[in-house]
Amino acid sequence: MNRSDFHDFDHQAVLNWYDERGRDFPWRRRWPELAPAYHVFLSEFMLQQTGVKTVIPYFLHFTQKWPDIFALAAADIDEVLADWAGLGYYARARNMHKTAKVVASEYHGEFPEDEKALRALPGIGPYTAGAILRFAFDQPAIVLDGNIERVLVRFGDIHKPVAEIKPLLREAFATISPAHRHADFPQALMDLASTVCQPKSAHCSVCPLEKGCRAAQTPHPENLPLKARPKTQPLRYGRAYLITSAAGHFVMHRRDANGLLGGMLGFPSAGWDKTSQLDAAFEPVVEQAVVIGTISHVFTHFKTEVTIYHLHLEQPDTFPLPPSYHWAEDKPSDWPKLMQKCRSVLKS
Repeated sequence: MNRSDFHDFDHQAVLNWYDERGRDFPWRRRWPELAPAYHVFLSEFMLQQTGVKTVIPYFLHFTQKWPDIFALAAADIDEVLADWAGLGYYARARNMHKTAKVVASEYHGEFPEDEKALRALPGIGPYTAGAILRFAFDQPAIVLDGNIERVLVRFGDIHKPVAEIKPLLREAFATISPAHRHADFPQALMDLASTVCQPKSAHCSVCPLEKGCRAAQTPHPENLPLKARPKTQPLRYGRAYLITSAAGHFVMHRRDANGLLGGMLGFPSAGWDKTSQLDAAFEPVVEQAVVIGTISHVFTHFKTEVTIYHLHLEQPDTFPLPPSYHWAEDKPSDWPKLMQKCRSVLKS
């Protein structure tokens, strides 16, 4: 792949298509108007490994509850995590909150307009930094997500897995980027990829890039990008204990901030995260609890099967809770997905 592979890339045709058919999202603006950096920051953290339809209500809720960076920085992290529940990948929420604090205190609430300074903030990598610079400040930064990569690979008819050519794709993006409408251009490519140049199909006849696209001249452009050989995810086995009271409460605790599901509420459990959250005080529970089912859950790098145990205590005061544990209300919407699945095994 070289620069000549993209000499026919018609960026103006893409922008014209975007003007007519581009999507509207609550965090997006159209040039010459630019999106508030706070909105770009929130949406990009939420959109990491999460679909747009899922993110929209969360974004609207967060911007209504915490309308600016100062409000989010002042929020209690437990409340932020509770409102994040359902989006998954909770390290994103913790880093988002940390960054809000830094921007509010060290940058007087204004995001830096410099890639190096942005990437020094918690949870902000090359893509998010580029998105903030492009969408909020109209700078010609590199913004390369899976959607844009797909368009570039097909346009150049590149028969290599994306992971092997990322530096070359960054160079290609810089080559095809116009000298104007920096904020609109990557959003136009994303919309084109989502609605026309889709992962499993390529609607070349309605694509503004059809004339110059090399893959469009082949029988099966949808076969690109080439798939990397899938890695086998390890399977972990675990146990979780649902201890209930007559009032309908559950024994739960706030998980360690630095581990999986960090800072979120969880049941006493062991094994699935390669740790044990079972204090010695739970030994009687382990002996008396009965198995009520099993659930499966997929994390980014592994799968787990968790056996669910249940013990009901009519007189919960007779069971001394270990430090950091408490009786929590039955509010699955505030819990991470794994704990919601565990709860679902217990019939109400």
